Amino acid sequence: MTTATSSPAPPARVLRAPAPSVRFGLAEDAAELAQLSRPFVRSGALRERPVSLYAAQAADFLVAVGPGGRLEGCVGLCVYPAGPAGCGAPAGVLYNFCVAGRQQGCGVGAVLLRTALTRARALSLGALFTATTGGGRLFQRYGFTSTAACLAPRPWAESLDPRRNARILARAV
Repeated sequence: MTTATSSPAPPARVLRAPAPSVRFGLAEDAAELAQLSRPFVRSGALRERPVSLYAAQAADFLVAVGPGGRLEGCVGLCVYPAGPAGCGAPAGVLYNFCVAGRQQGCGVGAVLLRTALTRARALSLGALFTATTGGGRLFQRYGFTSTAACLAPRPWAESLDPRRNARILARAV
């Protein structure tokens, strides 16, 4: 009689969805951008913006597109010129950063943030700023730290609603 020992089963393969592709936003994405942002507006994490504003600012957005063509996430990147008398490099502000609930935790936010950083470098920005009402862990993993509003582009810093109690984060590009 021969006894065979069982060999361990091969490790289970984790099937991952393909990474979304990222492209620039288009005016025709406006309604879907507004819909994607709506849950975050309801929670107080984002400001409400009309569809017309998304259409007008579509070129600011990087959008993550899933295999079915559906938007899975977005982030706006607004560029502000150098300070008075050309002092300092232009700076960027990341805004309206959101990922569809069904895609949270799947790397969509990281793909968008890496793409935004690459775009900021291509635009020769000196720094990137953002405001968050959440913990900001994703931003911190990519080198963002808390900063003072006086260091951010003035028009943007002055537009922040103090009632939202958002933290300002920044990182050098």
